[in-house]
Amino acid sequence: MSVSISKVAKLVDGQLVQPAHSTVELKITSASTLETATGGAITLVDSVERLPSLTQSKAAAAIVPTGAGPQDRPTIEVSDVHQAFSIIIQHFRPQRTQGRLGVSPQAAIDPSARLAGNVEVLPLAFVGPDVELAEGVVLHPGVRIGAGCKIGAGTTIFANAVLYDDTVVGKGCIIHSNAVLGAYGFGYKPDLSGLKLSSQLGWVELGDHVEVGAGTTIDRGTYGPTIIGSGTKIDNLVMIAHNCRIGQHNMICSQVGVAGSTSTGEWVIMAGQCGLRDHIHIGDGAVLGARSGVSNDVPAKQTVLGEPAIDLKQRKLQLASMSKLPEMRKQVKRLLKRVEELEQGSRGSTEESSSKAA
Repeated sequence: MSVSISKVAKLVDGQLVQPAHSTVELKITSASTLETATGGAITLVDSVERLPSLTQSKAAAAIVPTGAGPQDRPTIEVSDVHQAFSIIIQHFRPQRTQGRLGVSPQAAIDPSARLAGNVEVLPLAFVGPDVELAEGVVLHPGVRIGAGCKIGAGTTIFANAVLYDDTVVGKGCIIHSNAVLGAYGFGYKPDLSGLKLSSQLGWVELGDHVEVGAGTTIDRGTYGPTIIGSGTKIDNLVMIAHNCRIGQHNMICSQVGVAGSTSTGEWVIMAGQCGLRDHIHIGDGAVLGARSGVSNDVPAKQTVLGEPAIDLKQRKLQLASMSKLPEMRKQVKRLLKRVEELEQGSRGSTEESSSKAA
């Protein structure tokens, strides 16, 4: 399938900018990234600073930010590069769709489960006793929904995800493959017989429009819920421990670990591989930089970095100082040598004066 560059511009409501030497309207046959694009493909450059990289690409044309100006090939200027490119990608590579299959006879569904209309339960999914599936829920193969779970309307749960008993999921959520919600919290008390598992009487509760990444685990509370606020997006391989209360619209990147009973406000960002100790609070709008070790409360709208995590400006000063340590070491050695020379000279003068006095 090929589309003229002018039609692509209309598709994304963009401004077509042709290079001066262009005489024939270009035909676009595909969409791809800068590095992988071949002849006939349109690509994207999402900032003016990255425009020089376009010269190294084999793409025939590019989506660029408004005001980028003429380039060495046709471009389409738009206000939101990624949104426009998504539209183009879907035009050339539309998502695969499959008709609704309903409830498969190969799914195991307890007779006491309550399924609303337009629910889809695919083969080998398991739905336990007293489960409630609201309108439009989709359970992929291998999903296991424990007793008493409640799944909100329009939620999709991908293959092999496991929801332990009494998990509550809001509407419009996405739970990716192999996620586990409601496993026992890691709480033990030593006694004469060894380590005794603490009470596991709580559950996990997700608000509306939450996304849980593949392989992510969210443990049940000890007595009450572990809560994930509405609109929060959790990446793959994240660990959230028992009794945590994650606020609304948080973004939690891959390999973050949140220890028990920690809470966050709204719009918090945790970059990759952050580690948060237990019983602390992260304020609204705070940003935890990648690989931060957070051992204390973080105030609202503060950005921290490092291990232990401290204010970003202070951390940058530390890093700048550390980078100067080799030169500072040389300077100290020169100063020590100079001091030694001065001391030797002083001792020689003293001895000479003593000799003359004698």
